Amino acid sequence: MALSSRWERTATTVLLVLALAAPLALYPVFLMEALCFALFACAFNLLIGYVGLLSFGHAAFFGSAAYITAHTVKIWGLPPELGILAGVVVAAFFGTVFGWLAIRRQGIYFAMITLALAQMVYFVALQVPFTGGEDGIQAVPRGHLFGFIDLDDTLTMYYFVLAVFLIGFAAIVRTINSPFGQVIKAIRENEPRAISLGYHADHYKLVVFILSAGLSGLAGSLKSLVFQLASLTDVEWTMSGWVVLMTLVGGLGTVFGPVVGAFFLVAMQHYLAQLGSWVTVVQGMIFVFCVLLFRGGIVGLIASYGTRCGPERSPPNSPVPVRPSGSERISDA
Repeated sequence: MALSSRWERTATTVLLVLALAAPLALYPVFLMEALCFALFACAFNLLIGYVGLLSFGHAAFFGSAAYITAHTVKIWGLPPELGILAGVVVAAFFGTVFGWLAIRRQGIYFAMITLALAQMVYFVALQVPFTGGEDGIQAVPRGHLFGFIDLDDTLTMYYFVLAVFLIGFAAIVRTINSPFGQVIKAIRENEPRAISLGYHADHYKLVVFILSAGLSGLAGSLKSLVFQLASLTDVEWTMSGWVVLMTLVGGLGTVFGPVVGAFFLVAMQHYLAQLGSWVTVVQGMIFVFCVLLFRGGIVGLIASYGTRCGPERSPPNSPVPVRPSGSERISDA
């Protein structure tokens, strides 16, 4: 078994045990917030880390799903599972439209198009009546899951959020390790070569964009139920910047990096709030420190240290271990 695979399995087991026992030691609402943002960051990382597309508009999917879930649950009286489903569907729809328009460009042009489209969503959320304007949608009822599980109980709500996070995280991991995932990695590494092998790069990019948008919407829907609130903060451009920071600090293109980055930033936001106006200065210093010291993010640094301590052994007749890139694996297939 490869070293990276062993490390990921061990980390998964440890994190799962810690997640199950965490409410005994930490405030459940803090944990639920961190899990929502961790799923959001993982969805964003699927796009930037494995396809190489930097989006500055993911707050549109996160916030729109939060508004739809809050509105359908509070005004229409839908159960929470249907409210969440409605939010995911709307986020995926926006992802389809945004992706179809944005993937026609690359680099900074792609990022600016996503930012412009997200700002349009923000303007709509500010103007339309059902969002509540600057007040947002408040006092959103959590309701009863499947008609009999009371989500008003904080501990029950935590394990529901944890279960949804694990489902979303498993879907992302499965996507990354599937043949489809190998194709998108190849597109990231060498798009012209992937195209020459017969793969329609834009189609794969669009599918990943929609998947990332839908999972971001799932995170936003959960967040609106956890805090019983959907506001302009969820759809503001700063939310897009926040998820970029989570991914970079945790480890871009790593499986657990966005999770670690989300917990790190949410914890920093909570525990540094008492500093008042100095909090932004301290946060800026911490970000600079992380970027300079952890070039590959926190998880990237840990993984590289583990590789140095236990290098993978080569086969007896192979002098140097060779790891084919994603595009080479595709050509072999």
